[in-house]
Amino acid sequence: MRYILRNLGFYLLAFWASITLNFMLPRFMPGDPVSRMFARSQSQMQPEQIDQLRRLFGLDHRPMWQQYIDYIKDICTGNMGISISRFPTPVSEVIASQIGWTLLLGGTALVIAVVIGNLLGIIAAWRRGGLLDSVFPPLLVFAGSFPYFWLAMGALYLFGMTLGWFPMRHAFDVGLSPEPSWGFVSNAASHLFLPALTIVLVSIGGWMLGMRNTMIATVAEDYITMAEAKGLSPSRIMFRYAARNAMLPSVTNFGMALGFVVGGALLTEVVFAYPGVGFQLLAAVQGLDYPLMQGIFLTITAAVLVANFLVDLVYVRLDPRVRVR
Repeated sequence: MRYILRNLGFYLLAFWASITLNFMLPRFMPGDPVSRMFARSQSQMQPEQIDQLRRLFGLDHRPMWQQYIDYIKDICTGNMGISISRFPTPVSEVIASQIGWTLLLGGTALVIAVVIGNLLGIIAAWRRGGLLDSVFPPLLVFAGSFPYFWLAMGALYLFGMTLGWFPMRHAFDVGLSPEPSWGFVSNAASHLFLPALTIVLVSIGGWMLGMRNTMIATVAEDYITMAEAKGLSPSRIMFRYAARNAMLPSVTNFGMALGFVVGGALLTEVVFAYPGVGFQLLAAVQGLDYPLMQGIFLTITAAVLVANFLVDLVYVRLDPRVRVR
């Protein structure tokens, strides 16, 4: 419990630092959202309207410390401000409408890559020098050397444009209403396949090599030799003894990757026009939508911190040595 509470304190401190940085950065940048809206309106806004907008976005002439306190209060109540590019929609509603698609795409690709990559790494290390260990690592490293967007464009051209096997854009067909029906699920899955495939192909090699290298070091430990001397089955030794201990670095990497899933594969979402948080972040940057950028950055930071804290909880269960720190 002491270990968990100490780490929780560190994560809360990191979250406070990220909130503070998120508050300061837009205020140190040249210009402000209200000036951009004033320029868009071709100088048709009245002075009182400008003052109201500045008050709405927290950019009025109040002291900085008072703006900071109000910003902390708004964050604690879930109020991230009003989006400029989608005015007057709140930032929280914009993020909530996009984050589900990002979690679906990134989560599906991450789980598939982690499960298949770690399984291939375990088997390759256990049967070191075999066909799997000789062929798959260089092949997957070669595939992982390509950027996401390059494979995404190649898959889009081959399977979408040339062969016409899969849809080329969006999360589902235009005119189809999102509802829990088999037709909608199958349609969304067909749109999901290509972007998820490109992410899996790029990332699976790293998971396999990481697990393979850790597994090779673990297999050389004395307790593995003892388990073999006891006459335990090879499959039990491989999964219950070797793989369980070799899995600890992968658990850490999975927690980090799980947190960054919220950020989405930005370029992949852009190539496929997939309506996720990454695609929305690009639109916010292009439109200088500071409140939306702040909200997305803060959401990504919170997701990373929560995922790492959950990894710490899993570590306490997997590695008893952590409990005595």
